[in-house]
Amino acid sequence: MPTVVKCPTCQKDVIWSAQSPHRPFCSKRCQLIDLGEWSEENNKISTQIQSSDLAQPDPQALIEDIEAMLAKNEDDFFK
Repeated sequence: MPTVVKCPTCQKDVIWSAQSPHRPFCSKRCQLIDLGEWSEENNKISTQIQSSDLAQPDPQALIEDIEAMLAKNEDDFFK
């Protein structure tokens, strides 16, 4: 039995499968309505952001992580 969810915008049933490309939304229209709500700041994350969540990562560490990922995947990139 396939998983069925409610569209967050219109509450229509949506089958959670590859045949529903806009899941969890029922359509592109509902997906865009939801995006508009977020862009107008009508939706928000309900938990408080802690100052530790805002800590900036070390730029050098980020560069090293990215370089490591690229080196690992470099052979597969152009195949």
